[in-house]
Amino acid sequence: MLNLASVLSPLLLLLSTKLVIATTRCHFPAVINFGDSNSDTGGLAAAFGQPPPPNGDTFFHRPAGRYSDGRLLIDFMVQSLGLPYLSAFLDALGSNFTHGANFATGGSTIRPQNTTRHQSGLSPISLSVQSYQFNDFYTRTPKVQGFFKELVPKPEAFTRGLYTFDIGQNDLTGGLFLNLTVDQVKASIPDILGQFKAVVKDVHDKGGRFFWIHNTGPIGCLPYVLEHLPINEQQLDSNGCANPFNELARFFNHRLKDLVNRLREELPKAVITYVDIYKARYTLISQARENGFEHPLIVCCGYGGKYKYNIRVGCGGRVSDKGKEIFVGACKDPSVTIIWDGIHYTEAANKWVFDHIMNGSYSDPPAPLLMACRGLVY
Repeated sequence: MLNLASVLSPLLLLLSTKLVIATTRCHFPAVINFGDSNSDTGGLAAAFGQPPPPNGDTFFHRPAGRYSDGRLLIDFMVQSLGLPYLSAFLDALGSNFTHGANFATGGSTIRPQNTTRHQSGLSPISLSVQSYQFNDFYTRTPKVQGFFKELVPKPEAFTRGLYTFDIGQNDLTGGLFLNLTVDQVKASIPDILGQFKAVVKDVHDKGGRFFWIHNTGPIGCLPYVLEHLPINEQQLDSNGCANPFNELARFFNHRLKDLVNRLREELPKAVITYVDIYKARYTLISQARENGFEHPLIVCCGYGGKYKYNIRVGCGGRVSDKGKEIFVGACKDPSVTIIWDGIHYTEAANKWVFDHIMNGSYSDPPAPLLMACRGLVY
């Protein structure tokens, strides 16, 4: 006679084993990041000089290659994974790449630009250049492992590491600042995302399997956009953000999400998480007071104008006013402000956003950061 218990026991053991696999947190040995100034931990500083004080004052107590008063989203991410802050790939002094590398550079775009940094403020180090740098890093690491094993990642870091992407904002604002219409910028998005796809697939070809992809934030809420692009009061929403430019960001994000869905079909061995940074940041701006923040669109480190932002003199600069030289320093309390310098966010805002994305609430699928390897066992 068939013993039901003898049949069910192995089945229950198998199910329980799969349940443990599905709910056990991931252990990423490294994070490799591609992006712009929203995740740049020193790339632009290594190439063109450190951002001046008071950048970095809140946490690092000195300039630390970041355009903020403190830590960025990527800093909070690696910290939560139990890893050290990422060294910028371009920074030759004091860098350690054992647990990954950061290829992000302030001003970077996905698509290479036809202007100089002096003309447009955009970096020549586009995503394609960051990809070339990664390929060099990937190829040369095994060759120097024996000599610099304390400074470079182990080979498994490239297959078990988490690849993060936070780029695209400058493709949109860069086009607008070159006097393209919103529709003209929209027309460029298929090509922009085509180049993004090529980089993701190249990383996958080299063994990358875990991807964490941020969409772009509400550019219509940034003072440097509000102050210098043509907009009228009727085009502002109830929070003071410019509807046409936020709609452009949402259009880009919708197409990016479609691309992520296609990549999941084309790369069935990959685990790709799409993170709605737009929604998280706009939620913070629209609910600023409820979350302990004041004047959500007013710049902390800036000078003059409706938003305390001046394109001619940035955070840490000096301006002459009525014959008196004024240092453009930080506001009294950065911990209650959202916008740091008109373009970037304060550490407090970055921390709030991270706290709300790490649990998967703004992700597709809704998996927390610590489960971004779900479905694959290593």
